[in-house]
Amino acid sequence: MDTASASMLERAAALADATRPHVADIDREVVSGSVAYKHLRSSGLLSLLVPTAFGGDGGTFSQYTEVLEKIAQTDLATALGFNMHNVAIGSLCEAGDTALPEGAARFRAWVFDQVINEQKLFASATSEAGAGAKLSRLQTTYRPGGDGWVLSGAKSFVSLAGVADYFIVAARAADDDSEHEISHFVVAAGDPGVRFGQFWNGAALAGTSTATMFLEDVPVSQERLMMNVQGMSLIKLAREPHWMISGYTGAYLGLAASMCAELIAVVSRDARKSADPVVVQQIGRLVVELRATRALVRAAGVMIDTRRGTPEAAETVHAAKYRTGELLAELADACVRLGGTVALNRAHPLERMLREAPFCRVMPAKPAECLEYVGKAALGVNMRDVRNFTW
Repeated sequence: MDTASASMLERAAALADATRPHVADIDREVVSGSVAYKHLRSSGLLSLLVPTAFGGDGGTFSQYTEVLEKIAQTDLATALGFNMHNVAIGSLCEAGDTALPEGAARFRAWVFDQVINEQKLFASATSEAGAGAKLSRLQTTYRPGGDGWVLSGAKSFVSLAGVADYFIVAARAADDDSEHEISHFVVAAGDPGVRFGQFWNGAALAGTSTATMFLEDVPVSQERLMMNVQGMSLIKLAREPHWMISGYTGAYLGLAASMCAELIAVVSRDARKSADPVVVQQIGRLVVELRATRALVRAAGVMIDTRRGTPEAAETVHAAKYRTGELLAELADACVRLGGTVALNRAHPLERMLREAPFCRVMPAKPAECLEYVGKAALGVNMRDVRNFTW
């Protein structure tokens, strides 16, 4: 492991240590998830992917995936929140210090300054009721107004509501019914017309601070149009889908690792179970599946680092997401069968993990979407054509 990777993982471990005492209380909603994000802001990880030319770490996607796994082994919610920050700024980071048109360069410099010097937290506001994260179905619109644009609509399941400083909002042009014309805008949490509904009351992941976001004629200046370019979002997603998928994969791989470790600890304390050949073989199979899944996730990271934008990279991204979801389902079943009532006891970490595990299959891309993508690619369908990409 190189020095840079070691430093990133050390910071991730330190963040995990800092959030560990709060995880159970945040899950029970005794304390707010904002407690964990205070530690994230001071961890030095917000600029992990920002290019070194701008003062960041210049981390690769592979390094980022390992950091997510490390954080999620202790607290999945914080890892998912951290991923939302990077979903919002990741494409900018990948532009590196490449020369850009004046407007795009100015936008990039502003975002990086906010992250590095102001420790501002960004988040993504894409999903909508009835559309999920599918860009082609979004109903939030933007229209010309003032010195820029006016946004109207509602976003569902917005993570870091009440925590993030800025949200990258996906919207379609109000005067264009083309499903391929999607743009992104930076909206500040305190902008006029921005409000949040009640926090989502789900089975788990209270720490993601998820709520509905309402945009009621929100004025946004031209300077806050992502990269100062309209209508490129869906095309970019079709060519480079990893920002909508792979961060979830790294985070949920961390959850899988923790579930496997906790299950092994439970079985080890039971002399009868730990001596049962059938149980031992089942544990062995789960360990093998975890290692195989980690290898596939790591392979996807390397593909993103070295072959980003190729059909092969996108295929591996979808395969890794699918496999991680399947592994978590297998682990959840094994935890109940082999762990028994321990796994269902609210006082044991496995109970929380069992509630968190199914969410992997809900996060983009869902299992059927992953298999469809891989299947189409195997059959020779051109997946770089947005018409073949069901987003």
